Amino acid sequence: MTVLVWVGVVLIGGAGSVLRFVVDGVVASRRKRDFPYGTMVINISGALVLGLLTGLALSGRASLLAGTAAVGSYTTFSTWMFESERLAEERRSWTAAVNVVLSLVLGVAAAAVGRVIGADL
Repeated sequence: MTVLVWVGVVLIGGAGSVLRFVVDGVVASRRKRDFPYGTMVINISGALVLGLLTGLALSGRASLLAGTAAVGSYTTFSTWMFESERLAEERRSWTAAVNVVLSLVLGVAAAAVGRVIGADL
């Protein structure tokens, strides 16, 4: 691992985090906050991009920078689980379950679509 790769991870990871913040803000401004739409949009779009990268079969450093630094910093498993747990604590178990199931189903589907697209490029 070279210093240049580490710098790339830091810069690209930072950009992915900022993009996540911006996308969540845009989605939140258009939707009520009673359901975590922003996190869902982020994670599903991230799954699509990660599937695309998998389909492209990037090698070594390119895979690390694109998959881990960019998509890894953009998507957010911890926020998804925190928001689901918060919904359950608020006795909104049905909404929490919908958030978990819908995110999983749409995330896996998005990754599969991305992989097919990437393999065709």
